[in-house]
Amino acid sequence: MQTSQKHHSAAGLHMLYPQVYCSPQFQAIDKNGFSDIPSKENFFTLESSTASGSLPSYDSPSVSITSGRSPFSPQGSQSCISDLHPSPENVYGSPLSGASSFAYDEAGVKTKIRELEVSLLSGDTKVEEFSGFSPAAGKSWNWDELLALTPQLDLKEVLVEAARAVADGDFATAYGFLDVLEQMVSVSGSPIQRLGTYMAEGLRARLEGSGSNIYRALKCNEPTGRELMSYMGVLYEICPYWKFAYTTANTAILEAIAGETRVHIIDFQIAQGSQYLFLIQELGKRPGGPPLLRVTGVDDSQSTYARGGGLSLVGERLAKFAESCGVPFEFHDAVMSGCKVQREHLGVEPGFAVVVNFPYVLHHMPDESVSVENHRDRLLHLIKSLSPRLVTLVEQESNTNTSPFLSRFVETLDYYTAMFESIDAARPRDDKQRISAEQHCVARDIVNMIACEESERVERHEVLGKWRVRMMMAGFAGWPISTSAAFAASEILKGYDKNYKLGGSEGALYLFWKRRPMATCSAWKPNPNQIE
Repeated sequence: MQTSQKHHSAAGLHMLYPQVYCSPQFQAIDKNGFSDIPSKENFFTLESSTASGSLPSYDSPSVSITSGRSPFSPQGSQSCISDLHPSPENVYGSPLSGASSFAYDEAGVKTKIRELEVSLLSGDTKVEEFSGFSPAAGKSWNWDELLALTPQLDLKEVLVEAARAVADGDFATAYGFLDVLEQMVSVSGSPIQRLGTYMAEGLRARLEGSGSNIYRALKCNEPTGRELMSYMGVLYEICPYWKFAYTTANTAILEAIAGETRVHIIDFQIAQGSQYLFLIQELGKRPGGPPLLRVTGVDDSQSTYARGGGLSLVGERLAKFAESCGVPFEFHDAVMSGCKVQREHLGVEPGFAVVVNFPYVLHHMPDESVSVENHRDRLLHLIKSLSPRLVTLVEQESNTNTSPFLSRFVETLDYYTAMFESIDAARPRDDKQRISAEQHCVARDIVNMIACEESERVERHEVLGKWRVRMMMAGFAGWPISTSAAFAASEILKGYDKNYKLGGSEGALYLFWKRRPMATCSAWKPNPNQIE
């Protein structure tokens, strides 16, 4: 992925693609037409679900939550603490252990990632644009005056100045700004006021605690599993992020396994398995009969809290639905964090066409900046060793993994401002369900990115440019998302606000809110020209 240094310095942390939707390197896709680029089921527990002959759409919250995650963060903590290498000097990790089972060009990966970091962080205009908010020369902040002027202050500027004080270790100033922010934010206000509530909470948590204490600093009470699933259902209905992931990945998977008689799908975030209802039904319609379908679901055991039971519930539900569609079906569960997965856990057997799906989950895997084991890249090499027909990767388009604190704060502010605006377009500001959904399913991700470091920070997003480097170094080559997949995604967007848009670049499909890229879907196949 080539982007000029001029573009980087002009846009700072605004992704690899500044003003990306209108950039010539992106091809726009709207809801009625697009340029060439390479029945409803609501449930809260799986026990209440039934197989149906109607066409299932992705209208139920197929996510698992430990104690409240955003639409992109279904997993609980997957920090793999036993593998930590928290030394701040070793930003890119140390050489892999001799016990590693794959040949890995760690130096090459580190070099490529470092090059991307330099280009992304050079000329950080997102931070620089807030640099003019300061007291008069030679004077300190007058908090009484600022409190009196809160209606005239720019909330984003106050948030960034509070973060700057935290980054500088100026705790007195940081707490002063937090007092000002308390007068400016509201969980039922504008998008920036609602987001500001949780950004300020993250700053306070960073100042006052660490580790498990950070989550205790949150003011919201722990919801029950049923309540949590209900909140996720609200976000699932009003935002297209998961439907975009399911629809695009499913279409790519169906194309990749056309004609196969034995198919094995490995999903590293199986959640409730709802993604595969449509896929199973489509396989049941295949001319000449459906294939034998085996699904391996990887899921952290903590996710049973929201699901109301273990992975056996997912297997039973999918098996019942597959039977109604006439699709031979097997389910294999791997109840563990993704970073604990080894080949023997996946139930892989000869004779199956293997497909691997990573829906908004790979960013939870510790990488070379956190863990000696570097599970993010280890997992990709493990998947490559399975010779999969296809790997689908869906991730948030955000750069928060190894960014310095202040840059990470501003990037989080920029990204979630767009997300809260998109939520605002679908529900009234005083809607109690929306307030609860944001509080329990989005706030903790935000707090985690702001308040936590090292192993405790599990929200570590990377832009597609970085994922591309990792995939290529692991031995994969990009496989273009088809026009059919783009069309299917565009059909989903017809039910949402007109500010959601699609765009394509280098074979990947992007979901935008206005001009802000929010998520990407890319597909990968083993590179036949690369030898490990």
